[in-house]
Amino acid sequence: MNVTRMQKNVFGEPIATCSDDPVTGFYRTGCCETGPEDVGLHCVCIQVTEEFLDFSRRAGNDLSTPIEAFGFPGLQPGDRWCLCAARWQEAYEAGAAPRVVLTATHEAALEVCDLTDLKAHALDLS
Repeated sequence: MNVTRMQKNVFGEPIATCSDDPVTGFYRTGCCETGPEDVGLHCVCIQVTEEFLDFSRRAGNDLSTPIEAFGFPGLQPGDRWCLCAARWQEAYEAGAAPRVVLTATHEAALEVCDLTDLKAHALDLS
């Protein structure tokens, strides 16, 4: 069974791949799909910026340092990554929100983030 085909993006369409390099997603499928195990809702597909990495580091989540034990390569500006919806919202409220790929952002993000705000940061609408 292909979980990705069953999951929908913020437009109610099949979710697109966020990134295969680095491989992202809670389930490490390259897609921002979510399920009961994903309590952090890693469902917003972002394009990483230096500003966001700095913000995240200051907020206690260093995303730029590799963690080999978890197979985490460390992120660099330009990478795409499935981010927790609450972290994106926090960054948005602080003026540090990264750009978003809406076609690869899971509809569950709308439980935390407003679609209007996501659209204002969309890479695939500009």
